[in-house]
Amino acid sequence: MEALQGDSLSLTCGAHGNPQPTVTWKKDNNPIEKQDNIKVLNGTLSLATVTRETGGMYKCHVSNSEGNVSHSTQLMIKGPPIIIIPPEDATLNMSQDGILQCQAEAYPTNLTYVWWKQGENVYHIESLKSRVKILVDGTLLIPGLLPEDAGNYTCMPTNGLMNPPTASAYLTVKHPAQVVRMPRETYLPAGMGGVIACPVRAEPPMLFVNWTKDGDVLDLDMASYPGWIVNSEGSVFIATANDDAVGMYTCTAYNSYGTMGQSEPTKVVLEDPPSFQVTPRVEYLQEVGRELIIPCQGHGDPTPNITWVKVGPAPRSPYTVAANGSLLLRPLNKDHQGAWECRATNRVATVSTSTMILVLGTSPHGVSSVTVIPGMNQANVSWEPGFDGGYTQKFTVWLKQASRGKHEWTSLPVPTSKSHLLVTGLLPGTSYQFSILPQNKLGSGPFSEITTIRTLVPPTDPPTIVTTIEKLAPPTYLSANRSSEGIILSWERPLSQSLPITAFVLQACREKGEWSILNGAIGANKSEILVEGLLKDSVYELRMLSRRNKLVSEPSESINISTAGMEVYPARTSLLEFVPEPLLAGVVGGVCFLFVAIILSLVTACVMSHRRDRRRRKRRD
Repeated sequence: MEALQGDSLSLTCGAHGNPQPTVTWKKDNNPIEKQDNIKVLNGTLSLATVTRETGGMYKCHVSNSEGNVSHSTQLMIKGPPIIIIPPEDATLNMSQDGILQCQAEAYPTNLTYVWWKQGENVYHIESLKSRVKILVDGTLLIPGLLPEDAGNYTCMPTNGLMNPPTASAYLTVKHPAQVVRMPRETYLPAGMGGVIACPVRAEPPMLFVNWTKDGDVLDLDMASYPGWIVNSEGSVFIATANDDAVGMYTCTAYNSYGTMGQSEPTKVVLEDPPSFQVTPRVEYLQEVGRELIIPCQGHGDPTPNITWVKVGPAPRSPYTVAANGSLLLRPLNKDHQGAWECRATNRVATVSTSTMILVLGTSPHGVSSVTVIPGMNQANVSWEPGFDGGYTQKFTVWLKQASRGKHEWTSLPVPTSKSHLLVTGLLPGTSYQFSILPQNKLGSGPFSEITTIRTLVPPTDPPTIVTTIEKLAPPTYLSANRSSEGIILSWERPLSQSLPITAFVLQACREKGEWSILNGAIGANKSEILVEGLLKDSVYELRMLSRRNKLVSEPSESINISTAGMEVYPARTSLLEFVPEPLLAGVVGGVCFLFVAIILSLVTACVMSHRRDRRRRKRRD
């Protein structure tokens, strides 16, 4: 027995007997439970809607006290196919075989498979029809993949019933960069910006493009090509085209797979851009409902095509362009108002001129640039008025708390000729919504877009200013090696250091003594030095610090070294062992000063004694 998917179906099981027999139904040996779309009445099983799951073996079982009997029937559901193995996205290299699976099941089983690429039957595509194969199980086979084989493929199995299902997958073909459809001629507008295009197809993406001009490499770093660049698409952009641009050009594109070769040459021709013979006025004012004709005529070789576009949203009301290039607005509607551009286009360039249309006798246009500056209990609202429609307009500020319903808006009138309002009486720390409504004597314009703000919260405690002093980091990974010249100390600069380092400082400590500076001006770019100022047959701890002018870092981890047996270092007496040079200089200077003072004292005493002796002799005489 067969039924079409989506239809209703009744299975009748007529039974007679004494006593009256009971009829029960089973599907695939399971009792059928009563459901919304399944009813059993007087032995008849009614199915409101047949689906694929409805199919199966149905058994009618009739029984009474005298015995039982049953009858079975197989229900087959006819319907469109179901895709059980859909195609999956695939990425393959050029020249490999492309295989996209698609398997379906259906009843009736007279399945056929149709494959589409970008919405077109693969057997209708010139580059595919002689190579592609669709296997019996629905698999699509594309031998020897080409770059142009990449795209979205859709499988559609059908058996002629109802709407067939579809499943899609994207085939990516990796290949060296290729220049496709290089034009024979490229036209540049004299005195204007122009582009020499290099149409590239590449997967993986293009990395760079090399250009030649008249057979020579085009080097844009040369001073002879000011204003010339190769943009991200590989095309040559020329800021101002002149006679220097004329010539034969080729381009060669590269990606990580390489290149498929140089392009065909394109001849760059310099021509005058189109111009305007007749231009529109700067501004037009016209009553709504009237006719408005705005002239615009172009001139050039070849003759340019004239088009008109409205700046911003396209008008809902119709407009036409006459054969002579004029813009025809009949009748003139409110949404025709705004800036319009007349464009003249030919193979060389596109030039444009603009005009403003103001429609009189309408309700005002919407405001723009709505700004709301919140305070604690107030908000300053301002906006840019739209065109007034030819009549004096006034504004109303509408507001509500953001948490309230849409019917709880309140309005505040704005004084005439004003485009701002200070709204007071607001709650602190509360979200509000604002919208501006313009009006004139003909009616209301559109509400502005809703602007949501939150009023300020009153301060509780004075703000605490936290000042962070950035620290220097010390060198890391100190290591020392013995050599014939002495101890070689090496280190690594701090990893993340925002403050630049001007020098490193080396400190030493001999046999648990005090830390002293061996070198306080080690170059910031150095990573090793020969340690000087040590004593033979001693044990030291060495550590380093980073320095930026007077700012010094914490010391690094210290390392231990020994100078045992190292003849390059001197042996000193215990009194002067490892005395820092500044301290030693101070001691020597002090001793010298004391010695000089003693000598001066002795000389002075001798002179004074000699003078006393002379005075005594004079007195005697």
